[in-house]
Amino acid sequence: MTTETNGTSKRLRILILDDEPIVCKRLKPAFQKQGYEVETFTDSSSAMDRLKETSFDIVITDLKMEGADGMQVLSTVKALAPETRVIIITGFATLETAKESYRKGALDFVAKPFKLGDILDCVRKIEQEQRGGAQ
Repeated sequence: MTTETNGTSKRLRILILDDEPIVCKRLKPAFQKQGYEVETFTDSSSAMDRLKETSFDIVITDLKMEGADGMQVLSTVKALAPETRVIIITGFATLETAKESYRKGALDFVAKPFKLGDILDCVRKIEQEQRGGAQ
């Protein structure tokens, strides 16, 4: 987690990875409007490189992509920064993939098409937990 504080509280840092650019274009401004720092990626190798360079509070990743898939991203995030929360989004939601993602440490599993509010609520819940836990 980032420890720097500017003003009263730190801004959560979110990395969004989805090979569909429209998903990134839709999520980034919505999260920025809520006051979060957001970086988006449409290819998993660039996102993985960035995850090795800096820490994020939350990673939102698609499940099915070229290169590393969401499960590989989840495993990498948990190996690099176990405290980072991971939300998996997918158009291929099955009970098995949901179970596997939870077993590997995902915090939430959201099926596409999703409502913007559902993802925002998920992130707000994480933020409240962290604020409560940090005090």
